[in-house]
Amino acid sequence: MEKSIEISLLYDFYGELLSEKKREAASLYFNEDLSLSEISEHIGITRQGVSDLIRRSESELYEFEDKLGLYSRFEAINASAEKIRELAQSISDESSGQIKERALEIIAEAKKIESLEA
Repeated sequence: MEKSIEISLLYDFYGELLSEKKREAASLYFNEDLSLSEISEHIGITRQGVSDLIRRSESELYEFEDKLGLYSRFEAINASAEKIRELAQSISDESSGQIKERALEIIAEAKKIESLEA
């Protein structure tokens, strides 16, 4: 995944955990696509200060993900939901025994995800 998209998604999960200045700088940079100069004028600090804020924000977002893993779990749940959707679409194409077996496999995968949360 492209780094800026990944950071933007991590920001969606953990942005509120950043300090106000870091949150504002990161949002303007990653979500609003403003330049360092534009952010500098908006926030009222130097371009270098903005660069430092963004770098530290990025680092903290990755640390939050390493410790909490919310984004990883979200992706795993979405993958399971997609498998369930595909299974539902294929119901008319498969025999009921195969459907039951596949459904049980997907449920087992979802339970593994749940156990990661505990």
